[in-house]
Amino acid sequence: MRRRPRVLDLFCGAGGAGMGYWRAGFDVVGVDVVPRPSYPFAFIEGDALDAFREMAQSFHLVHLSPPCQASCALTKGTNKGRTHLDLIPAVRELCEWYGVPYVIENVQGSGLRRDLTLCGEMFDLSVIRHRYFEVGLYWRPVPAVHRPHRGPVRGWRHGVFRDGPYVAAYGKGGGKATAAEMQQAMDITWTDVHEELTEAIPPAYTRYIGAEFVTTGEWGARFEPSPTARLARLARTGPHPRELAKAA
Repeated sequence: MRRRPRVLDLFCGAGGAGMGYWRAGFDVVGVDVVPRPSYPFAFIEGDALDAFREMAQSFHLVHLSPPCQASCALTKGTNKGRTHLDLIPAVRELCEWYGVPYVIENVQGSGLRRDLTLCGEMFDLSVIRHRYFEVGLYWRPVPAVHRPHRGPVRGWRHGVFRDGPYVAAYGKGGGKATAAEMQQAMDITWTDVHEELTEAIPPAYTRYIGAEFVTTGEWGARFEPSPTARLARLARTGPHPRELAKAA
């Protein structure tokens, strides 16, 4: 089994999701409507839904992270009166129509089916960042066990400052995380752009999902029946070159 699974990373941002799949052994291609010079993998600037129609069926898995402003509690609280487009119904329809294995990611409060919920505490990260994942077709990941949080998120709440083991990876001021703190908390080292970090998910989330696709989703099982052996064959031997370059 010499090939690798390929994932199309739509609405890719700076590549938090893409890096997780890469660490799980995937080859990654990202698409976003704006330039993303920090994106570590092959990148196409363009409309994600158009790219889905043109390319999705040539990939083993499609990951979609449509904009979350229509569902995010932070947006609802601070941007009242503004209208934000909810792309989840259109994204889901495309996934089901084209019949490809897919993962849709979004925030708490979104209209996703909650097939999987992940949190930074599950992966020993210093950020909570709950995310919902809707998964289809033909496979389901094993649910991860949600751990109790170790304390509050650091920052000001209602005039009171609380310290804690987690940083707030959104916004600015009020004790929220700096770009450097977000990089460390989420294990994202290849970009230091504040906006990209606030929108990213930790790579640990999609590394878990990618490994589940290889094992419970049985990618490559025809050529290598053992799930453990499949993961071992796909294992990366070190960090991505963009991570090393940034560290240098």
